[in-house]
Amino acid sequence: MNELDTARRTINEIDEQITSLFQRRMEAVRQIAAYKKENGLPIRDPVRESALLDRCRRLVTLPGVEGYLVDVMNKIMDVSCSWQESLISGRKVAYSGIEGAYAHIAARALFPEARYEGFHGFEAAYRAVENGQVDCAVLPLENSSAGEVGTVLDLIFSGSLYINQVYNMSIRHALMALPGAQLSDIRTVYSHPQALSQCSELIRQHDWTTVECENTAVAARKIVEAGDASVAALASPETGTLYGLCPLEDHISNAETNTTRFAVFSRSQNHPPRSSSKSGASFILVFTVENKAGALAQALNMIGAHGYNMKAVRSRPMKGLPWNYYFYMEVDGNITNENGEMLLRELSVVCDRLKLVGILS
Repeated sequence: MNELDTARRTINEIDEQITSLFQRRMEAVRQIAAYKKENGLPIRDPVRESALLDRCRRLVTLPGVEGYLVDVMNKIMDVSCSWQESLISGRKVAYSGIEGAYAHIAARALFPEARYEGFHGFEAAYRAVENGQVDCAVLPLENSSAGEVGTVLDLIFSGSLYINQVYNMSIRHALMALPGAQLSDIRTVYSHPQALSQCSELIRQHDWTTVECENTAVAARKIVEAGDASVAALASPETGTLYGLCPLEDHISNAETNTTRFAVFSRSQNHPPRSSSKSGASFILVFTVENKAGALAQALNMIGAHGYNMKAVRSRPMKGLPWNYYFYMEVDGNITNENGEMLLRELSVVCDRLKLVGILS
């Protein structure tokens, strides 16, 4: 047997091993796809993919092949993600509103492979996840101009779902009207209350009458149904185009930067790998404390003493209990390590109710 035959025989043996290992890898991918579907997680994970490539680079000892290995691993990850998409293609994602609503746009950005189902209101979408009608829901948490979405925060406190990712979406409002309508024709503007609030300066400038709608897409549809050139909707250009409307004014928000944070809700809580530190990790808590002096301060001091940064703290009234409040908190830091577990044990002593709503990265 000459050198060529020997080398080819070696390659055949290695290819058999690669085939076997590839099947093992894809079986793990199947498990990952099931986990991501259950927990409402995206298919691509850039942080994980970058770490995998860095690890593979460190294992290379043969000069000149590192770049080729990176090419191979990128291709393997693309194939793995493609299969995940096929496995998760049956995932159903709920949102509040109808096609073209900002939540629908966010759901498409987060889960391009999914099927989408619109519901009448935030609670209906949330309950659809709880009862298993859909796999997850995309709902707004807050807007950079109009503030928190109280109804969704109340669902977080009273409901059973978890938040497994948060998505920041730039909001671009436009004044959309029937083809041929002029700005001078407009007398009444339809939209969601938050959109009306976010564009209040333009509305006040023209002294328009406002009509509140369930969401911006419903507003656009009402303009079409009315067939009246004196009414317009505040909605995204994409939504307006979907319903056959034309823009009269674009980028009309009061603030130059207008962003809405959407959360993905699912029945299962994401459990990232336990580690001592994780850059970019954060978590969400909701809790109540006894209504007495110093109770809230005691809980906050515990969080600070464990080295966590409280980046958002909000209080909301508890339904049916006048002058009693629950607290919603977003915290920077890893809660999955020993320090985090210790914090949760300590908080459970001073909090009447404590729920780890989300573990994010």
